[in-house]
Amino acid sequence: MMRMKTQTNGVPRMNGGSAATASNPNEWELRPGGMLVQKRTDEDQIHAPPPTIRVRVKYGSNYHDIYISSQATFGELKKMLTGPTGLHHQDQKLFYKDKERDSKVFLDTVGVKDKSKIVLVEDPISQEKRYIEMKKNAKMERAAKSISEIGLEVDKLAAQVSELESIISKGRKVAEKDVLNLIELLMNQLLKLDGRMY
Repeated sequence: MMRMKTQTNGVPRMNGGSAATASNPNEWELRPGGMLVQKRTDEDQIHAPPPTIRVRVKYGSNYHDIYISSQATFGELKKMLTGPTGLHHQDQKLFYKDKERDSKVFLDTVGVKDKSKIVLVEDPISQEKRYIEMKKNAKMERAAKSISEIGLEVDKLAAQVSELESIISKGRKVAEKDVLNLIELLMNQLLKLDGRMY
């Protein structure tokens, strides 16, 4: 059996690699973990930012010129339009080439270029959904605040109950009027809590 000669120039030969890259030891670097990798260059690190384009957006009878990155999404464009139009970004529908565009779609992938025209329409359904959600959240906050207040009152009454228990455990007598008054206050808090649940 014949032995093969191996190259010993300090750089291992890569399978499928070109002879030029394998023979030039300056293109490789040894990483702290012992991995041999191709050296990075400054050219790899520096990328030109995507170009800024001007998009003309029509909303009603008004036109708005928006300067935005060509690689931005329609959602980012909606957020930029919130100021000039006064519409919440969730209440907007953007149409480009007579098609509604999703907020996650990138401008450059659908062909938006410098001086492209986009139509903005108010979406009443999403506006109504957002309004209903806001009312629901406000109702939940009021309920939580009310329950918290009831909890504080019950804690105060619980302290009075424990005082009465300590008096009774020592063998002293408590006025029936005090016990009935405390029971009535606790029942009122229970009724308030029950009213909040429905």
